[in-house]
Amino acid sequence: MDTQMKRGLLDVLVLASIKYADSYGYQIIKDLHPYAELSESTLYTILKRLEGADYLTVRTAEHGGRLRKYYHITGKGLGRIEEFKAEWQEIISIYGYVTREDCGND
Repeated sequence: MDTQMKRGLLDVLVLASIKYADSYGYQIIKDLHPYAELSESTLYTILKRLEGADYLTVRTAEHGGRLRKYYHITGKGLGRIEEFKAEWQEIISIYGYVTREDCGND
């Protein structure tokens, strides 16, 4: 898969994982496991990029005697998910065109 496309998909996937509730790195990896394999280093790179783009905020809280970073989606992050959903219709259309001969529609 094209690197830029995959990056965009993973960004939106991570945002979707915190859409309804704040979460932390290990939980995000567990939640996304059925959809994508993410290493910790890949996830934290994505989280840093999303924070820099103001798609999420980070807060630190103590949990079990340790500090844990919790990620919260912003209005801008929610907007990015909505943009993705609109863009996805175009991707589906392109996919249909590319695979049309596979369905016997020459």
